[in-house]
Order: sequence, then structure tokens, then C-alpha cells
Amino acid sequence: MTRVRLTDITLRENAKAQENTLSFKEMIEISKILDRLHLDTITLAPIVNVKVDSLLVRTIASAVKNSTLSIPVGFSLESVDDAWNAVCNAVNPRLCVEIPVSIVQMEFVCRQKPADVLNMVSSLVKKSREYCADVEFAALDATRSEMDFLIKTIEAAIESGASTITLCDSAGIMFPHEFSEFIISLYEKVPALKNVNLSVQCSDALHMAAACAVTAVQNGAAEIRVAATAKEVPAIETAVHIIGSRGDSAGFTCGVKTTELHRLLGQINWITRAERSKTSAFDTGVKITHSKDIRLDLNDNMSTVCKAVRELGYDLSEEDQAKVFETFTNVAEKKSVGTKELEAIIASVALQVPPTYKLVSFVINSGNIINATANIHFKKDDQDHFGLAVGDGPIDAAFLAIEQITGHHYELDDFQIQAVTEGREAMGSTLVKLRANGKLYSGNGISTDIIGSSIRAYLNALNKIAYEENHR
Repeated sequence: MTRVRLTDITLRENAKAQENTLSFKEMIEISKILDRLHLDTITLAPIVNVKVDSLLVRTIASAVKNSTLSIPVGFSLESVDDAWNAVCNAVNPRLCVEIPVSIVQMEFVCRQKPADVLNMVSSLVKKSREYCADVEFAALDATRSEMDFLIKTIEAAIESGASTITLCDSAGIMFPHEFSEFIISLYEKVPALKNVNLSVQCSDALHMAAACAVTAVQNGAAEIRVAATAKEVPAIETAVHIIGSRGDSAGFTCGVKTTELHRLLGQINWITRAERSKTSAFDTGVKITHSKDIRLDLNDNMSTVCKAVRELGYDLSEEDQAKVFETFTNVAEKKSVGTKELEAIIASVALQVPPTYKLVSFVINSGNIINATANIHFKKDDQDHFGLAVGDGPIDAAFLAIEQITGHHYELDDFQIQAVTEGREAMGSTLVKLRANGKLYSGNGISTDIIGSSIRAYLNALNKIAYEENHR
């Protein structure tokens, strides 16, 4: 009986869908669900912003216990370093070299000639192999590649240390029998393929992705790419159903926990639903009802700005309205102000409370061979308070240490990180939403240190909770 490995690309594909971008917390939750299903591999999005994206990968790596965690590298050797530094503490890490091999995509995606692409494949796989024993080479748009060149790239990848070769029918141009012949032909022309793990990614452009994947497995493929929220590849549920229904007679099985499949996939569908609440980044649960992004400039008066503030769900005092408009004017002299900028202004000058807790210092220790620990020092009423905790990653440890100090556990309703500037020294903005007494309290922190901004965001939300509890 052949065991078919299932590689989920839900998070990888979601990163491409800008209209439905998931939050930091949502991506962590989805990875945990996929891990509970015992998906063989979970593929993340590549690192774009080193500080922000690396923290997400490290956090997911600490949470995933069963599945292999795969992360694509970029087109440079430095991107391999960044990817490995982020994923290295995963239980089962994988580095994936994704490079287009068709003429049209090599020209427009890589902007490289075939000979240069071939060298790129070799150098990136070799570099990845120096770090990780599990290295995948994904030949993008393989079915539209010239066969001789495809053979050369596969051979180069295997010679350089790739343990998995993934063939991508990116355009979904093949019928099942054509894809079957394609796989058979490659096994004949590349004998070394029999010594590595062969994976396939079949596009559903012709609604035949599942059928093509099945024919690939029947002809030697050991791994197929799937997704919980399938659009371009076979759905997890479809793949598991086919294997469960016909696997015994066809001679293959999979390791997915079928007893929990429907329930857990339902959770992912709920998280990723397009119509989920688009609440303000700093709100207390009020839904944004405007249909388009707010756009203001220096020509807008106080009345217009205050109307926009109300559309975002805020009910500000006259004093806070004046503060917001003054700051808006300063910003509008340099650039137009959209929804995100206006919310940042509101968060920075309004909705503030006197601090109950003040951050004095924090020390975080983490690595791939030790559990993350956090030592937090707060002041409250001029008295020192310390918290020391061990957690699944540096941020989890920090939040647990803060809970030690306060003596309360608050439900973390949302946690988001984004870059507000570019480059390796980028500023990171962190949003934390805590649920207490049936309400949501949000906090925002900004720092070049993502862990520091996360602690400050948590502290900001915590002080709002403490203020309300003390003034009942």
C-alpha cells in the first residue's frame, strides 16, 4: 500500500489573494488546524518583509508539531538565509525552491534566460541543502516547458541535493491522460527521479485537477498539493474522499485524520470566509459599513473628517475630535489620508487612558534548541512587578509573563503585525485585541523590534481594561 503525502498550500495561496488577506492570528489558527489534521506538509508564503514575516513563520513553527513546515525561498542566496532563519526551529522544516521553467514565465517572472535559470536552480538548491536535509524544487509551469530544458532543470536540482521534485501544471492545460503520459515520460527520461520524492500541483482551470493528481499517483507520484479552501488545486476533502473510496483497490492511502476532517475544515472555511467582519483595527467590535476606502486630503474640513471618523465606528468627544483633526491636518500636508492612516491617527491621539501599568524592561530568550522565555518588568503605582514565563515562541512567553504580573488571563481575540516602513530596519506595527467583561479592548504598538511592539500593544490594551475596571 503506497502512502500518498498531502501538502496543503492554503496559506501560500491566500497570500496571493490580496482581497482576502488573513490576520496574523488567523494564519496561526489555520496552521494549528492543519497540523491537527495530520497534513503531511504545510506550505507558508515566502518571506517579503524579513522582520514581520519571519516572526510569523517562527511563531507557526513553534505551534506545528506533526506536519512538515515548508517555506519558499526567493531568487537570491540571501533569501535562503532569511527563510532558514525563520523556519529552522520547526520540528520538520523544509525549504522550497520555486522557479518557473517555461519560456514565457522565465522571461516575465525571473527576467532570466534559460541558462541563467538553470544556474539559479543549482545554486539555490545547493544553498538550501547546506541548511536543510529536506529541500524541494518546484518546477513552476512545468507542463508548458520545453521538455529538454525541463529534464535539465530536474537533473540539476537532484544533483544539487533536492529530495522532492514538484511538477506544476500551473495553467491547467492537460487532460488526465495527457498528464499521465507526461509523468511516465519524465520517469523514463530522468532515471534519477526514482530516487527522490515526486510531487505534483495540478491546476483546476479545467476542473480536472483531482483527476490529474490521481493519475500522477497511479504513475509514481508520492505527494500532491491540496488546499482547505480550494480554488486552484484539489480540495483536501476531495483528495481524502477519493483515497478513502478507491484507495484500497488502487493501492494507496493517506495519513489525514478523517474523523475530524469535516469539523476542522469547517473551522478553516469560517476563518477564511470572504464576508467575515471587517472591523476597525482599533475598535471594540463595531463593524465597518462603508463600501470603499476612506480618502481625505488637506481640502477636507473638520466636519468631513469627523464624519469619516464616525463611519469607522468611533464616537469621540469634542476634545478628541479636535486632537484628531489637528493631527490629520499635519499628515494631510504631506500625503492623502486613507482608512488605515485615519485609524492610526485616532489610535495615537484619542482613545488613550492614563497608564495603570508602565513597561520598564523586558528580556526575551529564544532559539531552535531552547524553549522561549520572557522576563517582563512593569511598574504599577510606583511598585515593581515581575513576570517570568516559558511559552511556545517569544511572543507567547511574553504574554504569559504579563498575565503573571496582572494575575488575569484575557482571551486574545486578534493579533496582527504589519510593516509600516520598508527594508531590514522596518518599523513594525502590532495590533492586539483582548476580550474582557464581554468587550474588546485594542492596543497598538510600534517599534523596530517586533517583540517589543507586541508587548507595548498588549500593555496598551491592558491599560484600557484596567482603567475601565477602576472607574466603574
